[in-house]
Amino acid sequence: MGSEKVSRTRTHQPCAACKMLRRRCDNNCVLAPYFPIDEMGKFACVHKVFGASNVIKMIQMVEETKREDAVKAIVYEATARLRDPVYGSAGATFHLHKMVQDLKVELESIQTQVAALQEQRNQLLGILMNVHHQDPVFPINESMFDCGSFSVGDGSLACDPFDFSMECDWIL
Repeated sequence: MGSEKVSRTRTHQPCAACKMLRRRCDNNCVLAPYFPIDEMGKFACVHKVFGASNVIKMIQMVEETKREDAVKAIVYEATARLRDPVYGSAGATFHLHKMVQDLKVELESIQTQVAALQEQRNQLLGILMNVHHQDPVFPINESMFDCGSFSVGDGSLACDPFDFSMECDWIL
């Protein structure tokens, strides 16, 4: 920034403030280091909200090492004040705070959904693990194979397992 200031003083190029105010920009212009000619819009915002003389007074009140930060704050406040004339930068801060609160609520909702889905996944995995480790789905009831269930009224077998027809009408 020091080299920019040196080159500006050598060419006697006016700063954005002096050019806008149509005055001669000398070497000890307070606004020149903070409002170069290529940032005319920045000074226009500040001038519209605070006025040039008030900006000069504010900059002079701040010690020289902190002036750049002060000018950045003035420019930010002026821009915010033009966007929202009632609340200014406080409105922007409120809007950002509201967005953070909304995102926290959304995050909690998503975390609840994730927990529910993880529980559902765990239940399904448990069911799958039980299916693989259990007996067949339809347990064989041994009493079903007692001779009594295959008998015809007189106790003889209804079907002789060794005497059955080899003819099959199945289509393979």
